[in-house]
Amino acid sequence: MTKAKCIRIGGASGYWGDSQEAPRQLVMKGDLDYLVFDYLAEVTMSILVRAKEKSPDQGYARDFVDLAMKPLLHEIKSRGIKVVANAGGVNVAACAAALAKVANDAGIDLKIGTVDGDNLADEIEALRSEGITEMFSGAEMPEGMISANAYLGAFPIAAALDNGADVVITGRCVDSAVTLGPLIHEFGWTVDDYDKLAAGSLAGHILECGAQATGGNFTDWQDVVGGWDDMGYPIAVCREDGTFAITKPGGTGGLVSRLTVGEQILYEIGDPSAYIMPDVICDFSNVTLNETKKDWLEVANVKGRAPTSTYKVSGTYKDGFRATASTVITGFDAVDKGRAFADALIKRTRRLFMERNLGDYRDTAVHIIGSQTLWGQNAEEAAAASREIVTQIDVRHDERAAIDLFSKETTGVGLSMTTGRCSAGSAGRPKVTPVVAQFAFQIDKAQIDPKIYINNKPVKYKNKVPARFSAMPKPEHAPQDASLEGSSDTMVEVPLIKLAVARSGDKGNNANVGVIARKADYLPWIKQSATEEAVRTYFAHVVEGEVIRFDLPGMDAVNFLLMNCLGGGGTSTLHLDNLAKTYAQQLLALPVRVPAKLAEGLN
Repeated sequence: MTKAKCIRIGGASGYWGDSQEAPRQLVMKGDLDYLVFDYLAEVTMSILVRAKEKSPDQGYARDFVDLAMKPLLHEIKSRGIKVVANAGGVNVAACAAALAKVANDAGIDLKIGTVDGDNLADEIEALRSEGITEMFSGAEMPEGMISANAYLGAFPIAAALDNGADVVITGRCVDSAVTLGPLIHEFGWTVDDYDKLAAGSLAGHILECGAQATGGNFTDWQDVVGGWDDMGYPIAVCREDGTFAITKPGGTGGLVSRLTVGEQILYEIGDPSAYIMPDVICDFSNVTLNETKKDWLEVANVKGRAPTSTYKVSGTYKDGFRATASTVITGFDAVDKGRAFADALIKRTRRLFMERNLGDYRDTAVHIIGSQTLWGQNAEEAAAASREIVTQIDVRHDERAAIDLFSKETTGVGLSMTTGRCSAGSAGRPKVTPVVAQFAFQIDKAQIDPKIYINNKPVKYKNKVPARFSAMPKPEHAPQDASLEGSSDTMVEVPLIKLAVARSGDKGNNANVGVIARKADYLPWIKQSATEEAVRTYFAHVVEGEVIRFDLPGMDAVNFLLMNCLGGGGTSTLHLDNLAKTYAQQLLALPVRVPAKLAEGLN
């Protein structure tokens, strides 16, 4: 019997700035067929837009060329590894040209494929005339739009590989497409192979954040801390039927387990039964995770259905200016002094604004770091007695002159306000930066025409269309579970971390917290205490909308979607945790009622 074909794909980057050792480790130790990179978060796109405004040769992830590819190009070529990266950002051509120069200088023959068509900057005014509105709030398209990029799917990437590309560089495709594209190419999956496309998307979702899937940012950090200096990066071993395994290079740090990978599956998702990708709507709710040997996790039972008829588009627009001032304050009553200092500085600058006809702040936020400021009403009483804190003051205003004045006054009051203060970080005045805010909307797929090039020569390509489309799904509340408590049970409270691990992240102006039970028997007790209302109350200091809980019975997990909790989203918010990365650690302190006998058996 012929052995089934397996494709090994290594995830070498979870964001622009990820470790340059990741691609080296995977190339040298991973026995790879493909090396894939994900660089493009919404915040990253706003940075790249500003970079291209300053120079027409910028606007892409330079690390991909200079730090990842240049040192490894000979090894990548000699080992026959193909590379896919969304490093093109808002300037795919410039990224490809920079890589081509590196290859030419090294004497390496490299076929570089590029995927264009996501950049809709030239269509902004036409889209405005069509009455485009924000996909969540329904707001009209604002003035000052400077970019618009559609989240393309994986089939253009597969087409570039079909045409012989050694490296494929894209702009704004969906993160998981850099993994799904090679699988479509290798296995010949079609636009109607929904279950397989969903499985490939899940493999990509696991790889897209690098070492987060192999123990990085893990709840049980003590289990992996010994390997932090040489963390292993994830490898997906994928099969034609859509099943796959997650592993990592041998001899590296970290851990591949049900809980480490499970945390990553739940990261930054909403409804797990309707995870919307450009090529498919994925259903992860009954996914199974089986540890079959050390650092080897089998993933199966992914389902999919027809995609929607629209692409999501991430637009950005200029929305005023901001600055952040940070000061260390110590001594007696440090928390009170820090708060008083911030209040006085804001009051002073507001008065100066009025005298200069500058208008009020758009928004202000004061964070007393060291007093459990992230925890809101859940902070411990002892935190208010801290004798060393950082007062961080974040401000926004429509006019640069106002933020310039704030920046100057922050240092200008050094001898007229609180004692016991010193610099927090680099000396000098706070930096004034423009705010580039996000405006997300939907566009009919028929309006997008992806274009493919191999070494700058166009390749004939027509976007493939599935047999049918699905309507845009709407999240639904899970039914409330029946009470488990019996009259004869002695009940006690334990923190959620005793029963579960968790991971959280941002979804625009929303956030999610995914919770995985350590044992299946714990899940009913978790669900009884961690209700939608309980979580809404627990996060009352940030949540302005509703909380929706979703079930993932295949993983013994639940996922909470927290609506309208990030002050406008990561690119413009003044929240201290602008991307909801700490929400899981906070929720793990939630008291959960369990039988005393169960509590006795917990570690």
